[in-house]
Amino acid sequence: MGDRLKPICRSILSVPGHVQKMHAKALASSADNVMLDLEDSVPVDQKIEARRQVIETLSSAEWGTKTLTVRCNGLDTPFAYQDLIDLGAETGHRLDAVVVPKINHPGDIHFVHRLLDGVEMDRQPGANIGIEASIESAQGLENVSAIASASNRLVSLIFGIADYSASIGARLVSVSGHGEGEEEIYPGHRWHYPLSRIVMAAKANNLQAIDAPYGNFKDSEGLRMAAKMTNALGFDGKWVIHPTQIDIVNEVFSPTLEEIERAQAVMAAHQSAVKKGRGAVSVDGRLVDQATIRMARQLCAQAKRLGLL
Repeated sequence: MGDRLKPICRSILSVPGHVQKMHAKALASSADNVMLDLEDSVPVDQKIEARRQVIETLSSAEWGTKTLTVRCNGLDTPFAYQDLIDLGAETGHRLDAVVVPKINHPGDIHFVHRLLDGVEMDRQPGANIGIEASIESAQGLENVSAIASASNRLVSLIFGIADYSASIGARLVSVSGHGEGEEEIYPGHRWHYPLSRIVMAAKANNLQAIDAPYGNFKDSEGLRMAAKMTNALGFDGKWVIHPTQIDIVNEVFSPTLEEIERAQAVMAAHQSAVKKGRGAVSVDGRLVDQATIRMARQLCAQAKRLGLL
């Protein structure tokens, strides 16, 4: 398998797989990525119908340039293996990646990788479905480095905050359990360690890091602060559960005009220094070294992909 071009994934809109009318709305949204869900948002008695509906949507809709993913059911359920087989066989060339929930061990990734290998060889030669691994437990976090290096199909690591909270016995401080009300019980950020651990493992293996959704979709300021924090930690994007959250998340995970101008100034100073045979230089009285230049280069590259440069 060749190297993958990392998709733009500032916002990942989660859509219930069994609700067809929501699929068209997702297509028309400004989300970078649409994730059709077969797991938590689908009742058990509708799992098979949801799978059929997702395959029909992926096969018939015109999705343009949107990144398309599907969250399958957990590997500890009787649904996951058939999700992977049917999705790979029927939609292999339309599907960018499968999101696999509750990954606890690199063996989970090996299983998904090999199963997709067989399905693609049999039904979709040339398809190259990626894997997005959701880290949602203490065991998964303990093994996250091994998980991140388990397959060249891997695209990203995702933090599953609610199930992770349950796995370590953390307090439930909001109705959804997805990041609201944290400041009321902890002097700092309660999830700083797992977030930093996940982003480190992701970046060490050239993967993207994606944050969990913010559960209160009516609290725009809470969402903005949560997105700013994980963006500052190095995350590439965030799941959203409602269309009203998309624009805020896209804004936070996009470079600002001020940041672009600063990066361009750094790059210009560096180019001038190279011509003069110098290494580190200063911009506005501040040191600019090779690490600063790498960050400026990365920001400019992101701005170009987003059409901001």
